Amino acid sequence: MKKFIENSLKYIVLILFAIFAIAPILVIWMSALKSSSEIFKDPFALPTVFHWENLAKAWTVGRFNRYLGNTFIITLPTVFFVVSLSCMAGYAFGKLKFVGSKIFFYIFLLGLMVPFQTIMIPLYYTVRALKLFGTYWAMILPATTLGLPFGIFLMQAFFRSLPSELIDAARVDGCNEFEVFSKIMLPLAGPAISTLLVFQFMWTWNAFLMPLVFLNDESLRPIALGLMFFSGRYTTNYGLVAAGVTMATLPLMIVFVIFQRQFIRGLTAGAIKG
Repeated sequence: MKKFIENSLKYIVLILFAIFAIAPILVIWMSALKSSSEIFKDPFALPTVFHWENLAKAWTVGRFNRYLGNTFIITLPTVFFVVSLSCMAGYAFGKLKFVGSKIFFYIFLLGLMVPFQTIMIPLYYTVRALKLFGTYWAMILPATTLGLPFGIFLMQAFFRSLPSELIDAARVDGCNEFEVFSKIMLPLAGPAISTLLVFQFMWTWNAFLMPLVFLNDESLRPIALGLMFFSGRYTTNYGLVAAGVTMATLPLMIVFVIFQRQFIRGLTAGAIKG
């Protein structure tokens, strides 16, 4: 009976936290199919009439088709570069011994302590000097650079937790260092890679200040920046605003659902060993 009560209390607490986390998302998604009068009347009620035209107007009139395309163009290369470079650097720092490895690793870790706001102005002049304004690279390269410290830290910790005997066995079988990394160690790092992918996708997708500084062209705006201007323009029509927010959150939900198992495994890997 005591164990039953303890488990019941745990599940009650977890259910309450789940309700607090999911309820705002459900309210926004329901509001996307309501009129403004329905939202003001009862924001928690189901729509009496489903206003699918809100999604259509947000997609066309609000130019969310363009904003979503821009966001994917920025996010996918950024995630690819961060994951690829973090895997290689994390393996080097975690399993290879070379002169100055600890010093270089700590230098990368310093990037975790430097917020974007402190380097925003010098980074702005650097991007302008490279003549990247007016292109997607003005966002991709800085976002990749700022994402590497966490990525290298995560992958280094994961690779370090893997047994070194696997590397020794692969070398005895005739594998060179790149083959050891690509054929032996990298397939084992799937959970950590999925965790880094989800985090980096979320951070890049939701980035606001960086594109506000570097992407001053309206045709290059990502969805987070487009949503701000959309909200200011259609602030009286809360159904359209909710429809825009719904479009902005759905890709994040889909990515997390796809990678949720690997994501959880990556977060808990190495919690005991290493």
